[in-house]
Amino acid sequence: MVFYPWPARWGQLGLLGVSLLGLVFVRFRLPSHRWLAALPLLWFGWQLCASTQTVDPSLTHATILHFATCLACFGLGLFVLKSPGHLLALVAGLLPFFLWMVSTGFEQHYGGLDATERMIRETPNWQQAYPPEYLERIAKKRVFATLVYPNALAGVVLLQLPILLVATWHLTARLTRVSRMLCVALLAYVALACLVWSGSKSGWLIALTVALFALIHQPLSRRLKVLLVGTVCVVGLAGFAVKFAPYFRKGATSVGARFEYWRAAATTALEHPWLGTGPGTFARSYAKIKPPEAEMAKLVHNDFLEQASDSGVLGFLTYAGFWWSSIVCLYRKSVTNRSGLEFAVWLGLLGWCLQSFSEFGLYIPALAWPAFTLVGWLSAREME
Repeated sequence: MVFYPWPARWGQLGLLGVSLLGLVFVRFRLPSHRWLAALPLLWFGWQLCASTQTVDPSLTHATILHFATCLACFGLGLFVLKSPGHLLALVAGLLPFFLWMVSTGFEQHYGGLDATERMIRETPNWQQAYPPEYLERIAKKRVFATLVYPNALAGVVLLQLPILLVATWHLTARLTRVSRMLCVALLAYVALACLVWSGSKSGWLIALTVALFALIHQPLSRRLKVLLVGTVCVVGLAGFAVKFAPYFRKGATSVGARFEYWRAAATTALEHPWLGTGPGTFARSYAKIKPPEAEMAKLVHNDFLEQASDSGVLGFLTYAGFWWSSIVCLYRKSVTNRSGLEFAVWLGLLGWCLQSFSEFGLYIPALAWPAFTLVGWLSAREME
């Protein structure tokens, strides 16, 4: 079905059509920080070099195709999306699908996951009929909506909610002020509810950080800012402590597992410092060095370390350098824009970069493709 996970090839073919159409509107103007536009090209070029020494050609081929799509999305944002109006049109098309996603999350939270678990247990030989990771996902009762797993849902909310909130305010300009505020508040509630139900610990803390950045830059009195920031910190951290107290009492196993993945990625990077083991091949190297009791993983759960493991030091430097240089260099222009669109995009990209320290959003099309498009658009706006 269209509204559930589909092969990435469908999206790539659709994007190819959009790219061909975009040639009609393309403008080849580079931002003043031209090296920012060069870094993703250097990163992708090095991925091609690393692919020549891969330990698994099939995995690397699929990964390179995905990275090429990310680069195409960056180009669309940089050269085709020319104005805030174009971005609003793009977001207006995205909004219904975002609402479908969160509605699926609500359905899962209010009985859908329970019903699915009952259906599974009524299936003959159900333990052999379903993949173990799927059974574990259902048993934890963490909503994942239409995404591959719960933390990916949290990532979509972190990346897209800021711009969707601002876009909703602009798109409802003909309504009364109270109606517009209700629309924005309702969207914020359903999205943040799904983030909480996803059970993403890092997602909760990153959302709190992004909210604090947003509050600090509001045109409010200093006293009111201090009051709001303090309230958000106290309520957010208290809620986090209450929500995840059982998890930490059990030993925070996923945190320990991530440290093991990161250690393995660093070890692989030291052993293969120039070309790594090939884009997308962490699972192959990890299977050889992981402790017997450790959980298997396909990805590092850290996009930056994944680059070091898969494509060596230059892969790491070009990728991390591109994203964090973009966050730093595009900040000032974003906060001074009156429409709020640029700052909302910047906030979403900040959330994306912070989550990249603990997740693998680069390898999830629903996260990576919009992120590269938005950073391309924001880089283009820096010229205005």
